[in-house]
Amino acid sequence: MTARDLASLASLLADGTRAAFCLALLDGRAWTAGELARHAGVAASTASEHLGRLVAGGVLAEERQGRHRYVRLADERIAQLVEDLAAWAEPGTAPPRSLRAANARGAMARGRTCYDHLAGRLGIAITEAMTVRGLLRQDNGFALTDAGVDWFRGLGVTLDRTGRRPVARGCLDWTERKPHLAGVAGAALCRHALEAGWCVRIGSERAVKVTADGERALHGLLGIAAPTLR
Repeated sequence: MTARDLASLASLLADGTRAAFCLALLDGRAWTAGELARHAGVAASTASEHLGRLVAGGVLAEERQGRHRYVRLADERIAQLVEDLAAWAEPGTAPPRSLRAANARGAMARGRTCYDHLAGRLGIAITEAMTVRGLLRQDNGFALTDAGVDWFRGLGVTLDRTGRRPVARGCLDWTERKPHLAGVAGAALCRHALEAGWCVRIGSERAVKVTADGERALHGLLGIAAPTLR
């Protein structure tokens, strides 16, 4: 990568509207241009212009289904970049302008998806519990232990260890300022939690809520106390 390439990439994210799009897309799903326009509070024509730049720059990938245009983050590396930048940015000091905004901020801090893995206090609690039980090591970067692989196998989850993506990777959590589990293992655990009904998505943001079944499962599997998950 040249200095020009780096400056070009940085310029794509150095805009409030484009940054809002990328943060919204950290939920790992595809959004329509109209949905992103409403989310960012901009006109459809403005959104289309910004999305065109992000797609051309390789930050977003575009899919078309009939008349509908969907966009998503290009890949896990872009998601990691956006989340890392969010973690290093100083959090805003302005209080929420409404009860709804305050509730949304609180829900995001309790638990959310970070592209395809779990974040917030939920993600941190799971990561720390796995580490205490010897399923995950954090002493020299993140690494899943043999016991951790067996633990996933016990859940009926097979980890794809053949690709270029690391099996376990630490992702700095922007609300907790601690690393949570990402990589193949983090994505597999998030997918299993949603499919098994341990967690459900809430609201229009990427917040998730732990269900009663999830509280029982995470307590039985990892010893996490239910109040920690609420």
